[in-house]
Amino acid sequence: MSTGSIMLTVDGESRSLVIDTRTTLLDALRDHLGVTSPKKGCDHGQCGACTVLLDGRRVLACLALAVAHDGAEITTAAGLSPDGEPHPLAQAFIDHDGFQCGYCTPGQICSAAGMLDEAGKGAPSHVTGDLEGPTVLDDEEIRERMSGNLCRCGAYPGIVAAIREVSG
Repeated sequence: MSTGSIMLTVDGESRSLVIDTRTTLLDALRDHLGVTSPKKGCDHGQCGACTVLLDGRRVLACLALAVAHDGAEITTAAGLSPDGEPHPLAQAFIDHDGFQCGYCTPGQICSAAGMLDEAGKGAPSHVTGDLEGPTVLDDEEIRERMSGNLCRCGAYPGIVAAIREVSG
């Protein structure tokens, strides 16, 4: 077994750990650091329940090897609300009933935060019509950008409404 020592900043707190070099970022967070906001859904990168922000970009933590991200800044859904007040996306999910069982919600919120940042920087999606103008986050655009996050309860109308509200 090969191990590595890494340092991660998780939700604003520097954390060091020694892990097997095959450990995923998701397992490092949950099993080694006790950070349970990202969920293990499929463990194959197909559901999005493990989505976190890695240096500000959304990633599937089950597909990332932790040792490859030594020194990285990880933000989970819990870290989006460091003062205890709900993040605007979390509040919008509540207001629009954008969750049912809540299992996928942390990944949905991290993905939505990342996708709003991407859209704000002008990154197009597959359905973006005007590549020259500002990205308009209509329902089709939101659904496309969030397509990697699955909700088994089917709360998609509330999720889209919540993101639309926050996107302005």
